[in-house]
Amino acid sequence: MSERLPISAVIITLNAASQLEPCLQSVQFCDDIVVVDSGSSDGTQALAQRYRARVIHCDWRGFGPQKQFAVEHAHHDWVLCLDADERVSSELQASIEQALQAPGHHAYRFPRCNRFMGRYLRHGEGYPDWSLRLFDRRHARWSDDRVHEKVLTAAAVGDLKGDLLHDSAETIESYLDKQNRYTTIAAEAAFARGKRASAAHLLLSPLIRFLKFYFFRLGCLDGLPGLVHILIGCGNSFAKYAKMAALQRKTQENK
Repeated sequence: MSERLPISAVIITLNAASQLEPCLQSVQFCDDIVVVDSGSSDGTQALAQRYRARVIHCDWRGFGPQKQFAVEHAHHDWVLCLDADERVSSELQASIEQALQAPGHHAYRFPRCNRFMGRYLRHGEGYPDWSLRLFDRRHARWSDDRVHEKVLTAAAVGDLKGDLLHDSAETIESYLDKQNRYTTIAAEAAFARGKRASAAHLLLSPLIRFLKFYFFRLGCLDGLPGLVHILIGCGNSFAKYAKMAALQRKTQENK
């Protein structure tokens, strides 16, 4: 096998000790591991150091800025960006190492397989959930979005085989709490960009989303977990536009 280019794994954490170990185990093939922690109190830092990670403290900046900070502190230009509740499958590791022997692109994406209610979803919104996480930082960077961040690049993006496994082990309660926070941030960001919500958005967005993911993307094949996952997504669409509508009314009342 030809020698590949060196790679840094970068991970952001906050009180992730219960989830982080499988993630760290899966990136031991990387030449450098950076964990940017925003103030954990559960032993996350010590766990990361046991897996030869460099731990750097950074107060929370929002998802996009926090991940970009981690990328900038990597030792190598090629970076693999993971969340603490994700891990690289053996097939994906092989694809990454092969790609870095002679990269044909400056950025690569691969499917993410999400575990929800004890089941890895293989359809609907849960799969393939293409994720751009491997890139040359000289040609790509994370957006500044506080939530729903994405990698920005003008380069063509290649596809790799193998799944990034996402296992948050969240309860429904904590998952719904997180979605409530995310829809608030998304609504505020959309409103700040000048977007406005209408009755059509409130009515049609959840319906279209359900039809797309449950029927056309075959989420119906993922059983009850798939149905719950899609219905929560539909609720998120409604909640975002409802919160935008509330912001619109508040602005009008203050005029």
